[in-house]
Amino acid sequence: MAFLYPFIVIIIIDGIPVSKYFTAPSEAFSTVFNVLVGITVVDWIILISGFVGAIVSGMVIKYLRKSGYQMF
Repeated sequence: MAFLYPFIVIIIIDGIPVSKYFTAPSEAFSTVFNVLVGITVVDWIILISGFVGAIVSGMVIKYLRKSGYQMF
C-alpha cells in the first residue's frame, strides 16, 4: 500500500478538490507542481520519513507473518 502514499500526500498538500484533476487537469497539475516546489526542506524530510515508515512497517508485518505471528 506504500504506492498510495504519494497520492494521499499530494491530495493533502495541494488543497484543491480531487474532481479538479479530472475537470481541469492542466490547472490542477500545475498547482501541484508549484506547491511541491515551494515545500521547505523540513517538510520534505517529514514526508519522506512517512514514506520510509510505510515501507518499513510493511516489511516488518511480512516478517512477523512468516515467523508465525498472528495479529488477529
